[in-house]
Amino acid sequence: MRLLLDSFWRAVAYCLHPRVIVLSLLPLALMAALALGLAWLYWDAAVAWTRDALDAWPLLASFWGWLQGLFSGDVRNVLAPLVVVLAVTPMLVLVCLVVVAAFMAPSLTRLVGERRFPALEQRHGASFIGSVLRSIGLTLVAVVALVVSMPLWLVPPLVLVLPPLIWGWLTARVMSYDALAEHASGEERETLLRAHRWPLLGIGVLCGLLGAAPSIVWASGLLFAAAFFLLVPLAIWIYTLVFAFSALWFAHYGLDALARLRAQRAGLAATAADADAAVLPPPQEGAP
Repeated sequence: MRLLLDSFWRAVAYCLHPRVIVLSLLPLALMAALALGLAWLYWDAAVAWTRDALDAWPLLASFWGWLQGLFSGDVRNVLAPLVVVLAVTPMLVLVCLVVVAAFMAPSLTRLVGERRFPALEQRHGASFIGSVLRSIGLTLVAVVALVVSMPLWLVPPLVLVLPPLIWGWLTARVMSYDALAEHASGEERETLLRAHRWPLLGIGVLCGLLGAAPSIVWASGLLFAAAFFLLVPLAIWIYTLVFAFSALWFAHYGLDALARLRAQRAGLAATAADADAAVLPPPQEGAP
């Protein structure tokens, strides 16, 4: 419990580090650059195609006629750009978050290692490609588990328990592995993941619950169209900050646990060496 709480407050403090703040703003900058580039290349074509699609949908013909009687202008001229924005924004958000997250977790782990554990040897027990493939596989398992468990969500208590547990399991498995990828050997990593599986799962569940908070901001942006362009960037920044906090929490916990494991093993090895030295007879004079 002391290790859990100590790593928690350290992760909170590290969220104020300039490098973490800059990394948390990267998705917004990347999203703005992508949005401007796509708008410059495809905006007119996308709006025209959406307008034609709205005109060609026979189910909406009566609806357009009813709206035309309420407003003086053509509502479709306003609705078509809004549909394009609402359709493209989630894809931009997903791409930006995935790209930044792929580089954020290793960078934050290095930050913790450089500042807090500079003497901790890096044994590189996992490769970047292996970590990515493992993350993809575990994500697919979590998605399948979510789909299979959906019928159980109709039971009121389970809908509050199953999704956080599944996402918490995924977060714990992926982030704890990444936190130890550079510093721990394969054997050390497996030992730590097995010995600390329950605290790591608890961290994953708590971080999963924190990750649900930006969804409220995102939903508010969809409900209040006037604040859409303000609330959606805010939600993206909160998503990234929660991810950064999660990576920092796992990095502090994992590297601290690794340092303790090596210190414990070094102490046992020194004790065994002293015991062997005490058992061996003293060398005889003149002995070769």
